[in-house]
Amino acid sequence: MTTGHAGFSETGTTWIGHRRGTGGYTLIQLAMFIAGVATFAQLYAPQAVLPQIAGGFGVSTAESALMISAGTLGLALAVVPWSLVADRIGRKRAMSIAIVAATLLAFVTLAMPNFELAIIVRFFEGCALGGVPAVAMAYLNEEVHKKDAAAAVGTFIAGNTIGGLSGRIISGPLAEATGSWQFGVLAVAILSAIASVLFILLAPRPSGFQPLSQISIGESVATTLRNAWHHLHDPVLVSLYVQPFLLMGGFVAIYNYLGFHLSAPPFLLPVWVSSMVFLAYLAGSVSSPFAGRIAGRHGRKLVMIVCDLVAIASLLLMLIPNLWAIIVGLVLMTAAFFGSHSTASGWAGAWPTEGRAQSTALYNLLYYVGSSVFGYVGGVFYQQWGWDALVYLVAGLFGSGMLVGILVLPRKPRPAQP
Repeated sequence: MTTGHAGFSETGTTWIGHRRGTGGYTLIQLAMFIAGVATFAQLYAPQAVLPQIAGGFGVSTAESALMISAGTLGLALAVVPWSLVADRIGRKRAMSIAIVAATLLAFVTLAMPNFELAIIVRFFEGCALGGVPAVAMAYLNEEVHKKDAAAAVGTFIAGNTIGGLSGRIISGPLAEATGSWQFGVLAVAILSAIASVLFILLAPRPSGFQPLSQISIGESVATTLRNAWHHLHDPVLVSLYVQPFLLMGGFVAIYNYLGFHLSAPPFLLPVWVSSMVFLAYLAGSVSSPFAGRIAGRHGRKLVMIVCDLVAIASLLLMLIPNLWAIIVGLVLMTAAFFGSHSTASGWAGAWPTEGRAQSTALYNLLYYVGSSVFGYVGGVFYQQWGWDALVYLVAGLFGSGMLVGILVLPRKPRPAQP
């Protein structure tokens, strides 16, 4: 069956999704790219200024990383509740509320007088931000034709990388220039506010899902829990959920402590210069949609395994005590990570025939739990045993994720339909 007008079948009664090249597809891509920017610029803006946060609040290296871990933990705990909210009020409305609330909380964080209060507000900011990744994959898989869904997810992940990059390279140099980490993070909050407005204006009205507002809250909760329970008994989905826990945990650990490593001997780089290494995120904005297209032709499993192998090799390159070796390794590791992540996250949304919002929520739950746990644990490794120990830890996490994928994931991207 071919696509008719505005994503409907030729009969005009069945929604089959926007196809690449149509106006609806372009608007969805642009809106979700912007949503990714708004979300992840806020989430990771403090990462480039962790040394200044540590000095300003008088906390340790590992404790300063709680500014990141608190946000990611809040996000992790909120993704399943947000999937329930999205089922009741609609995908776009849920994401719009989430982005606006998070942006307001970003401004509140900057007004906190001590480290403990700042951490608490960052946790709630993360809770608000959870509404975007919790819903995005389900929204894309419902609104975009199945043949173009993998590429659409890749573009959303590219927005995530640009957001993460912009948050870091804006906050770091501005904080260095002004002597205040708050000023750098403020600039990112303003950028996110603008992006939030653009998302609300550009995102098309959903056509592939009708909110379940006629169902009682009790029934909605029961449906959400039932779907989540079913997903957690599916070996394919469980293996997909393991991927972000391990890979994102290692990825964030590298980026959390790279600034400390580069500001110490033998490199002794100033904060604004070390912030520029976050330009490596651009590699992820390229690899994410590319991996999505390749996965659509050659299978998701192959793409994930190849990306994991490249990431491990890149991490080992970063053991060389040379700035260029570290930069090249970081670029390759970033590209490989986002290639694997965009493939796995799209698969987690596409595999189940029911409860897709809950599946993507569970994926993101493990994604950010891994970020919170290993983002902190990596600091302990770095403080106790140095950079090499941290790199070996992360390489082990990537290797474990790859092994699970090899042993459990099927070659076919979707289950056979009866």
